[in-house]
Amino acid sequence: MTDRTGAAASTDQEDVMTIRAVVWGENIHERTNEVVAGIYPEGMHATIANALKLDPEISVSWATLEQPEHGLPVDRLAQTDVLVWWGHKDHGAVADEVVERVARRVWEGMGLIVLHSGHFSKIFKTLMGTPCTLKWREAGERERLWVTSPNHPIAAGIGEYFELENEEMYGEQFAVPEPLETVFISWFQGGEVFRSGLTYRRGAGNIFYFRPGHETYPTYHDANVQKVLRNAVKWAHNPQRAHPAILDAPNVPVEKALEPIVERGGKLHAEGEPGYR
Repeated sequence: MTDRTGAAASTDQEDVMTIRAVVWGENIHERTNEVVAGIYPEGMHATIANALKLDPEISVSWATLEQPEHGLPVDRLAQTDVLVWWGHKDHGAVADEVVERVARRVWEGMGLIVLHSGHFSKIFKTLMGTPCTLKWREAGERERLWVTSPNHPIAAGIGEYFELENEEMYGEQFAVPEPLETVFISWFQGGEVFRSGLTYRRGAGNIFYFRPGHETYPTYHDANVQKVLRNAVKWAHNPQRAHPAILDAPNVPVEKALEPIVERGGKLHAEGEPGYR
């Protein structure tokens, strides 16, 4: 059973649900496009959340764009271990204040999984520092995802490759920074290829970008895609406590230097005064 946000109702399994995940969905196409609504009648965010709930170690709720603060107030993010993000039609509607709030939590150690067209989301572009542009084609062509890092935990239980019969094509060049690891590479029926599973670290937070997920195709009902999402949540989870000190830039007094020093020359700031940002 779930409440209106998809949060798991109280059960005896709560003791083993250790990873607190929130699935964030734009929730526009599901309400305005008959094709998408037919595939995801409860919303894409609900389908993704239900797939994650199949793992008893993951506790899941969801949030959507139209909610106050887009469903991501400070206190909720403080209790989130991994945030899963899907957006497409209205990236610009996401408030800059919420984007900054999410970025801070990633730097502090919250995991982030960005899906498909989320490559153009404000949060992904903020954390990547690049345009995140790519080629694309909406033709329902076959996508074959090759596992390029078979021992990576995100690829656990996935064979040498898996296929999606209908997907939107993404093609290189993908204007993102060089990743820590490339877990998947996609081939499309039209001949293009794409780095479709990339890992990053920003501050103390783990980030995974996963390409599949065009809304007019049943991608998030696919068993392999669902397995990758569960694996990714568990990989992105940082079991350490949040590290808010990563955002500090303290002005260290002379008397607190590790070795004795004598202050020399002029300076801009008084003792203890914060620096410029």
